[in-house]
Amino acid sequence: MGATTPAQIHARLKVFVIAARSLSFTEAGESLCITTAAVSQQIKALEEWLGFKLFQRFSRRLELTEEGERLLATVSPAYANVDLAIHRLRGGPLSGIVRIRSLPSFLGIWLVPRLPLLMQQYPHIELSLEAEDSAHSLREGEFDIAIDLNDGGMPGFQSTVLMQEAIFPVISPKLLAATGRPLASVDDLQHFPVLHDVTAWRGSEPYGEWESYLRAIDAAHVDVRRGYMFNRHQATIDAAKVGMGVAIARQRLTLDELASGLLIEPFGKRVMTGKSYCLVYAAGALDDRRVAAVHNWLVEQSQGEDMARLVQAS
Repeated sequence: MGATTPAQIHARLKVFVIAARSLSFTEAGESLCITTAAVSQQIKALEEWLGFKLFQRFSRRLELTEEGERLLATVSPAYANVDLAIHRLRGGPLSGIVRIRSLPSFLGIWLVPRLPLLMQQYPHIELSLEAEDSAHSLREGEFDIAIDLNDGGMPGFQSTVLMQEAIFPVISPKLLAATGRPLASVDDLQHFPVLHDVTAWRGSEPYGEWESYLRAIDAAHVDVRRGYMFNRHQATIDAAKVGMGVAIARQRLTLDELASGLLIEPFGKRVMTGKSYCLVYAAGALDDRRVAAVHNWLVEQSQGEDMARLVQAS
């Protein structure tokens, strides 16, 4: 044959190898998802190009000719090596793009600082990161994994719970000092501006985060339907840091501000929201080894953070 062997001959050689191993055109057809007649035609065309017979055809069986035996001995190891190389490549380093859509605050505060660890573990995987709040609808085909704050599931998608979330009020100590008024209980909120994240979680009401907190501590009578409204958690927290008012903070996303003293907890009461950060993905998405690897890495990163340890007793 040589270097100028037509491409269709290589395809027919593959058919020959499969048929020669099974000595059955029917079994070869089933393996290749083509008809028995199509296998027979491919073999006949190969024999015509070669100029000799590959099979002895009997009424109920096939046998390789001497030439067929020699060709199989030459070609079969070559295809076996190709199959092995493909297997190794598919099982080798993962590479390609994985698309992640995340809540902006979670992306910037929790995920981005951890991404160097992902780069070390999977240096050939590239991420396409998109920040969208919970008001943005999730549509299949626009992402591989979405990170959402919800009740633990998403209609039309599969999901994996990463971690639960706790909330609590925070205020800048500078604002507290400048006001000169106490903030010892939620009733004292009437003397302070209130800051709201109007897209706190998927489907939340504009004042839902504050009112959820107040109900949890039996203080639903306190009126918080006033103040400044933002559509990003981080913007709300940034406003609190510069002294604009009292905001609801999320435990997972406010550790640095509390540790540095930029914000303080006036009441010392944290409550569970009943909401969880979840990985959301289409059915079958984890069949892609790259997506599964990123999914599992995110789950591993979330483990070990004990929410019971983070939530303070009231």
